[in-house]
Amino acid sequence: MQQVEKPSRYINHELNSVHKEFTDVFVRVALAYPDTYEVGLPNMGLQILYEILNTVDDVYAERVYAPWLDMEAAMRERDIALFSLETHSPIVDFDILGFTLQHELIYTNILNMLDLAGIPVLSAERDGRHPLVIAGGPGTVNPEPMSAFFDVMVIGEAEELIVEFVNVYRMWKNKAGDARTGKQELLQRLAAIPGVYVPSLYTVDYREDGTVASVRPNDGAPASVMRRVVKDLNTAKTPERPIVPFIEAVHDRCQVEVMRGCTRGCRFCQAGIIYRPVRERTKETVAQHIDAVLDNTGYQEVSLSSLSTADYSQIADALKDLSDRYGEDGVSISLPSLRVDSFSVQLVKEIAKVKKTGLTFAPEAGTQRMRDVINKNVTEEDILNTARKAFEGGWQRLKLYFMIGLPTETEEDLEGIVDVARKVVDTGLEALDKQARSRLQVVVSVSAFVPKADTPFQWVRQNTLEEFEGKQEFLRRRFKGRHLSYKWHSARSSVVEGAIARGDRHVGTAIHRAWQLGCKFDAWTREFNFNAWLQAFSETGVDPAFYTGRERSPEETPPWQHIDAGATKRFLWREYEKALAGKLTADCRMGECSACGVCPALDVENMLFGVD
Repeated sequence: MQQVEKPSRYINHELNSVHKEFTDVFVRVALAYPDTYEVGLPNMGLQILYEILNTVDDVYAERVYAPWLDMEAAMRERDIALFSLETHSPIVDFDILGFTLQHELIYTNILNMLDLAGIPVLSAERDGRHPLVIAGGPGTVNPEPMSAFFDVMVIGEAEELIVEFVNVYRMWKNKAGDARTGKQELLQRLAAIPGVYVPSLYTVDYREDGTVASVRPNDGAPASVMRRVVKDLNTAKTPERPIVPFIEAVHDRCQVEVMRGCTRGCRFCQAGIIYRPVRERTKETVAQHIDAVLDNTGYQEVSLSSLSTADYSQIADALKDLSDRYGEDGVSISLPSLRVDSFSVQLVKEIAKVKKTGLTFAPEAGTQRMRDVINKNVTEEDILNTARKAFEGGWQRLKLYFMIGLPTETEEDLEGIVDVARKVVDTGLEALDKQARSRLQVVVSVSAFVPKADTPFQWVRQNTLEEFEGKQEFLRRRFKGRHLSYKWHSARSSVVEGAIARGDRHVGTAIHRAWQLGCKFDAWTREFNFNAWLQAFSETGVDPAFYTGRERSPEETPPWQHIDAGATKRFLWREYEKALAGKLTADCRMGECSACGVCPALDVENMLFGVD
């Protein structure tokens, strides 16, 4: 009898997985994604590091994902420690264990994986005989809630940094030998690498009101850690032999990154700040990568990935070239992230030549006033024109993303969401023929806004649970009609996410307690245990409302003060003030510099190949 569902999550030898004779390997690295195999495997960051590390002769990078609940229960019952996929080696035997902090609702999974591996959860309880536990990913923009659990955190893009990191580790391991003594010396050496943050080398002082007074570096650590960035994406590594899973993954297709960064300036968007500036690959380089990936995988769908792929300056030419090149072979092209103002009839035609993949647009807000507040820079006319082009191109199903709880939001803005959705439906009924109209479906997905660090909205008060749920019910009552459907995300998880996103080291004690109370897979709706989180906050004396429910002063020291993503506080505050005044900021790719500070701070600039 099968004891666990999807046993293929835990076996090895997928196409393009790397297998080395690890007896000849000097540094072993376990790359961990703290969610299930099918969620974590497509992660571009892990795939890039996997290929880079495995090109080094004396380094072996393997993978590990969070076991699902049934597998974990079986492992604990049989005293089986967490193991790697490639060699089924215990994770505790590795030199380095690296997690990606993709979002806040996977943090308890990290603690669970450490415990399942037999590794002390707290960094202070580990020594040189344990794997060095490191973290990277967007969550390191504010690393403080997880600082007690990690020895080291990597800030920014790790393609170049990771080799420097392993070189330092290799020298320490060679010197320390099997005893692995002198871990403090290793941490100090690693802290000297630009972009590396060692939490134990910093002391946080608090004021009587609970806010941060200062973050003091010790033992020669830098006063602030600057984000690392790849200056020339066109020559940077991209996975050309991505692993092909045995079971269907969340994004089960070929992914090729065409550009990185976005300067549109949406004020709610953390990624738009922490991945600046825009750096493109030439369409020739993109085509070369696609050729390699298709040859090495057999995929029939290519996703051109970025934060906003339709903003890629060569997108029209690239799509035409790719469609001409692969169309006869039945290979389809998809654009996973589209802005409603940068879509065109030509793009629709090129995408639809082989297969009509799904279309999703993100107006984000229902009224022009609110779209100006968040600097979305699109109009209702843009939204309806784009919808019309899509319907005329043969699509009968569109998905629209909106947010509730944005700063200055009113009931009129909520009504605007319903109004825009209904107008999109009316546009579809006008554009489609009689037979197609019966299949018309507009899906409206609404999420609860969570303010994030290093954004112009990092100072704002987040809506309470009661406010969020009231707004969700307000919309639910109004979304009626044959061609309209309404989906919403749990506001309860958004409140917990909000407390972590702008939290300090105290929040880490609540995360620890929540895990002890059984919290894991918090991003999975049916597994999220809100009552356990409330209990964890209560028992640790951490008030989530302190982090979510108050406006913050620009004079207050944020917990992430010592992490420098490049954008200046002056710029972020200026953008917040412009938001309150409903003033727009232009995209610096095509217009004037917005003086965000990223380019001079990181010694990098926008790199576009399709603009004279």
